[in-house]
Amino acid sequence: MEADRLETASPNPRQRHPVSWLKFCRDTALLAYQSLGVVYGDLSTSPLYVYKSTFVGNLHHSQSEEAILGVLSLIFWTITLIPLLKYVFILLSADDNGEGGTFALYSLLCRHARVGLLPNQQAADEELSAYKYGHSSHGVRMSQLKTFLEKHTKLRTALLLVVLFGACMVIGDGVLVPAISVLSSMSGLQVRAKNLYDGEVVILACVLLVGLFALQHYGTQKVAFMFAPIVILWLLSIGSIGIYNIIVWNPRVYRALSPYYVYKFFEITGKDGWTSLGGVLLCITGTEAMFADLGHFTPVSIRVAFIGVIYPCLVLQYMGQAAFLSKNLSNIPTSFYNSIPSKISTGLLGYDSASFLLILTHSCVIISTEPVFWPVFVIATLAAIVASQAVISATFSIIKQCHALGCFPRVKIVHTSSWIRGQIYIPEVNWILMVLCIAVTVGFQDTTLIGNAFGIAFMSVIFVTTWLMAIVIIFIWQKRIILAFAFLLFFGSIESFYLSATVMKVPQGGWVPIVLSGVFMLVMYTWHYGTRKKYLFDLQNKVSMKWILDLGPSLGIARVPGIGLIYSELVTGVPAIFSHFVTNLPAFHRVLIFVCIKSVPVPYVSDEERYLVGRIGPKEYRMYRCIVRYGYKDVQKDSDDFEDRLIISIAEFIRMEADDSQSSSYESTYDGRMAVVGTQARSSLSLVPYEQDEAMQSTSSKPPTLQSLQSLHGRESPQPNKRVRFELPEGHMDLTVKDELMDLIEAKDAGVAYVMGHSKIKARKRSSFFKKLAIDIGYSFLRKNCRGPSVALNIPHISLIEVGMIYYV
Repeated sequence: MEADRLETASPNPRQRHPVSWLKFCRDTALLAYQSLGVVYGDLSTSPLYVYKSTFVGNLHHSQSEEAILGVLSLIFWTITLIPLLKYVFILLSADDNGEGGTFALYSLLCRHARVGLLPNQQAADEELSAYKYGHSSHGVRMSQLKTFLEKHTKLRTALLLVVLFGACMVIGDGVLVPAISVLSSMSGLQVRAKNLYDGEVVILACVLLVGLFALQHYGTQKVAFMFAPIVILWLLSIGSIGIYNIIVWNPRVYRALSPYYVYKFFEITGKDGWTSLGGVLLCITGTEAMFADLGHFTPVSIRVAFIGVIYPCLVLQYMGQAAFLSKNLSNIPTSFYNSIPSKISTGLLGYDSASFLLILTHSCVIISTEPVFWPVFVIATLAAIVASQAVISATFSIIKQCHALGCFPRVKIVHTSSWIRGQIYIPEVNWILMVLCIAVTVGFQDTTLIGNAFGIAFMSVIFVTTWLMAIVIIFIWQKRIILAFAFLLFFGSIESFYLSATVMKVPQGGWVPIVLSGVFMLVMYTWHYGTRKKYLFDLQNKVSMKWILDLGPSLGIARVPGIGLIYSELVTGVPAIFSHFVTNLPAFHRVLIFVCIKSVPVPYVSDEERYLVGRIGPKEYRMYRCIVRYGYKDVQKDSDDFEDRLIISIAEFIRMEADDSQSSSYESTYDGRMAVVGTQARSSLSLVPYEQDEAMQSTSSKPPTLQSLQSLHGRESPQPNKRVRFELPEGHMDLTVKDELMDLIEAKDAGVAYVMGHSKIKARKRSSFFKKLAIDIGYSFLRKNCRGPSVALNIPHISLIEVGMIYYV
């Protein structure tokens, strides 16, 4: 992130101070090194299975040197146009405050046009420091497109479905990448162990997969230090082997870099060549990680790593395999492992002593009579694990973002790193992925079939990204429509060509990602649909301010000491559970705080901007509203001091309100304005917290039995039980403010109770069949089997009060 700041501060590198320039280069090199182990694991392991997956089916009968060179030409131009041109030079510039991926593009669109379906947007959200992006003014044509998109709910729903479809395909990658990577690396054993059957290879792959998923709860940071060296060693190995094979087997293979060989390939193979594109596109699988994992690195570091290391090593490896296969057509099923030099090749015998010395100088591998197969096999297996780890972590991040968007049921999210906030672990999803991954491995037992499924999932993701990027070019970059259309036409036509070829592989394993994405998409949209209907019901049935004012300061009931935290999804108004509670129980707490946990369309929200505090009703009512805002990549960690932060924020709001009321700009309202309150600047707060050991409090008024029990508990407890109390700061203070703060302190000392709605959602009797199916069966099933809201919010069970209600939506 420091590199980002340096880059932003001075756009021209030549104008930087020498020290800053050296620090920028050092930070960029360090981030580029780290990105090799996180971003490029999947992309760098693709040479294990590309040629094998390409020459299957009818193309098996067209194996010739011309066909091999044609496939090499296709691979070269595919890597050049999509990862290099599209992602490295274009998409990496479309970040959302340093974050990338499909949801980052959707978040940008949600901020510049109201395309979100959940009506919880607030003007205060636009004041977030991470909210602003691009130019502030829009042209007339841009405004017309924005208005058109905002008016049509069906278009916004279609946009959401497209984003969810891309997210579900990424989850499909999380199932398929570990299966194909580990199985491909394990299949190399059959090159040396001829008696090893396919079933035994599958068993070994499953054992490795179980171990991989079992280690996920430790977090990526525990083993991250070894990821980058493994990938670097792997890339240097395959690049060196590629140089060796080019020189030994076919030095003139470089001719295939001409696009003429693409034309010649289709001329020779015809329709069979078109259907083989499903195997060719596997050479760019993992490209999406360059954009999706942008938040952990910088665009410059990812560009440096790809252009300086990844691109040349992959091109050399594919050229080397093509050179080897052009002279050894029978070795296509195990082309990678058979192309590894195990001894001085007989192909060297035709060279003179000068050529032989040149080979030794430039091949970067030690050619000896000692085998190099096993070291490369070990490195390939480790690289496959790295590739699997990267896509599993990306799957966790995607599901976290879906959850923040309101499109995924509540699951347990564990923050596995204390200093890298993006590293998370989701236990339920981890075990589901493991079961699905093992099922795919055992069910197919063939990397070609898994590759067919993988190709459909990958092409669907990048195709969705292309469409979203075209919209971003218009709305965010504010370029002409013709430029967005040219981008969509150029890259969309290439990707459509590949996607059409993968569709032909649906009966041959390609149905797997379609089924998986269909199931996950049904879950996501059903949850989002039910959540939206519930929010609209709350919005339409919220308590009117007139009803509250008619109750008076006592709310028509007894006000008991303490604080009541009433959780609601509403950002405005009083929820219906409050009136339901008041009309059924004779007492309520002296201080009421309506708490709303809200996700905003920005990646992260700083602690200084997290709390949005306001007042409900007159001051003597002692009713407040607090909206706690999180970004779509923020992790809501279990915080023991949430209550204290909340009290401090409200106290700071009371002080700010008193200061503003003295100016003419302040207008008092019964549903007061919201104010952003920072929790870091503690010195300006009206309350001073201090810790007090409860064991030091006076116990003379307590019975002897209770005192003995407390002393026994104190001896058994390793740490004393402490709590935080508040006191008023010294100095002059307005009497009204002082009374309100004293009420707040006394209520906090009396205790805090959490009030939540325990709702049951049902469709109205006159609803359609599909709505009843979605609400009464689908949404209700998901609510019963996901984590409860009190558990997800880490609310102590002993302080929880649930208010039962039935929602007819």
